[in-house]
Amino acid sequence: MQLIPLSKLDQSEDNVCKRPNPEFEERLSFDIEARGVLQNLIVAKAKKRGRYEVIGGGKRMRAMHRIVERGGMDADFEVPCLVIDRREHNPSEVSLAENFQRLQMTPAEECQAFQHFIKEDGDTAAVAKRFGLTQRFVDGRLRLANLAGPIFEALAVGDITLDIAKAYAATDQHEVQLRVFEQMRHAWNPSADGIRRMIADGSLRGNDPIALLVGEDAYVAAGGKIERDLFSEAADDRWIDVEIAHQLAGAKMEAEAERLAAETGLAWINPVAATNSWSARSELGVNPVRLPPAPLSEEARTRIDEIDARMDDINAIFEDESQREDEGVDLDKLEVEYDTLSNERDDLNNPVRELPGEWHGEAGRFLILTSKGEMVLESDYYSEKRLSFEQDEDGNVTATSEDMPASGSTGSSTARPSTPEAVAPGGEKPISAKLFDELSVQRRNILAASLLGDPGLALDYAIFALCDDRSYESKGTSLKAGKPQDPAYGDIPQSAAEGILAQAEDALDKTWHEPKEVAQRFLAFRELDDEAKAAWLSYVVAVSLEAKKGYNSEYHPIHAVLGNILDVDAATMWRPTSENLFDRINKTSCLAALTDIGGAELAARYAASKKAELSKTCEKLFSGDAIVEEDIKERALAWLPEAMKFDFAQDPGGEDDTPVEPDDDTDRADANGEPTFEEPEDVDEEAAVDA
Repeated sequence: MQLIPLSKLDQSEDNVCKRPNPEFEERLSFDIEARGVLQNLIVAKAKKRGRYEVIGGGKRMRAMHRIVERGGMDADFEVPCLVIDRREHNPSEVSLAENFQRLQMTPAEECQAFQHFIKEDGDTAAVAKRFGLTQRFVDGRLRLANLAGPIFEALAVGDITLDIAKAYAATDQHEVQLRVFEQMRHAWNPSADGIRRMIADGSLRGNDPIALLVGEDAYVAAGGKIERDLFSEAADDRWIDVEIAHQLAGAKMEAEAERLAAETGLAWINPVAATNSWSARSELGVNPVRLPPAPLSEEARTRIDEIDARMDDINAIFEDESQREDEGVDLDKLEVEYDTLSNERDDLNNPVRELPGEWHGEAGRFLILTSKGEMVLESDYYSEKRLSFEQDEDGNVTATSEDMPASGSTGSSTARPSTPEAVAPGGEKPISAKLFDELSVQRRNILAASLLGDPGLALDYAIFALCDDRSYESKGTSLKAGKPQDPAYGDIPQSAAEGILAQAEDALDKTWHEPKEVAQRFLAFRELDDEAKAAWLSYVVAVSLEAKKGYNSEYHPIHAVLGNILDVDAATMWRPTSENLFDRINKTSCLAALTDIGGAELAARYAASKKAELSKTCEKLFSGDAIVEEDIKERALAWLPEAMKFDFAQDPGGEDDTPVEPDDDTDRADANGEPTFEEPEDVDEEAAVDA
């Protein structure tokens, strides 16, 4: 064993662990500063005279350099080292053995070790400082040590994992822990999330919109209790007295609803302590008030032209590298400006018409919460009556009112795209929610038209949708409720699919419609031959398909499965045009689409084009009407944006079984990145530092 100055030590290329761990090394440095180096480093003489290469203990060496940097240790501090001879020992083999041959302490032993240190130091803050840890981590380990006896024993013998134990420790009430433990004991493959949900049943999370609206101070002042989960963020704290939270939120929202009703003159403002009102609308049986689109004002048209010009300028800057260098362009700032302009353009192109004042007494709106707990008034109007508004050629709006109850309710999607199919070509920009809605309807119609030819599949799908009651998750069809309500309506671009569906409807045998009584119509339907019934089955299932998943910009995975079974060739029924796509996405996305079919060379041909010209060029290219190379033409006729594809991953998700590389020290961390203790060995007290 030799004492070698730290300044003479270098990292060896033979060390099997190459990547540093700054966070861990920072913690380790505080421990070494407090207690010194408890285990020697393994080194070999370097080629340069007087220097040594560290084969085992690289993290400890880097931790000591951190201490030197903050002035807590001299650069020539003498480090205990075991010097090996390269001729007798393979350095890489020694490094692997030094990292590999360790026995890690169990989580239960870690908890008991912390209890021992707490008894010595007296408080968690002192222990946390001593080991370079956060006080929250130390508190969490102590919470595990205080698990109910049977649960801690199960952790100690390995019957439950550390993650499962943390889930039980989300509450300090042993009776609750044991109740859930008994319920989950015979469950197949219990999950930590499932245990937390059972423990948290009847409580609110700290980041729930209701909790954010009420505020912790008001809730606690009213007698509410909060239980902290020391293994997660403060947002996961649980508010146990849900009734108190709801009473406070209800009073706050009702007061705001009364103020808004007086301000707007509407018949009612209904407060809903949720982030959407669809459930309340269904319970109240109110009907959406559909107003005709508001005309674009001259000011809006002028502003849209200005925005288009500026967006073209920004695109030109992005494409011209020399211009960026000459002017010292801030690309991040331009990107933010572009997104802001794009959002403004979408808003200007979709003006909201206000409800005529004379009808305010017949309609109302819902007051809801944002995810941040802010009260906002939904933009849509609803009425107990069926209000219909029409606009004449002069722009005058007339209305009719019916007292007939209307079933169901709808709302337009405002969700930000978050899935691959909702991203424009190029993968950087999301397409607008409105465009996604329109594309989702067209894609659904293509699938529906294809399903007509396979009544056997339609039957299988129908039976599945009707019989699968194991969950409330959508099956991608509205078989139980007739035709779905589309997210987009009005003048939507058409494809070949709509014509196929119309022809199929005209060809149906409707002779059984004649009887007035439902029983007689049923008997008449039974008289149809199997071919006629199969045609009706295929058609009914086809027109039941939902365009997308609820209010989100997301498709039903089961539709992708159907599309793959049917081998749907969407490109034969739908081609991208200026109207249905290229006018609706930015120039960068149009060029990305060209890159997909012809590479950067094809995109470069049209990079200088204005957006309107580029849109028309793309329409010609992707319809096969342009004179281009044959291979480009073939790819263009097969190209589809993500929003029109029926891609299906056979094994989505799955666990990551990539082995974790061992550290080059006795310093360890669990799968969540949390440090763990190691069993002390005869020469290595420092393993305990790794907690």
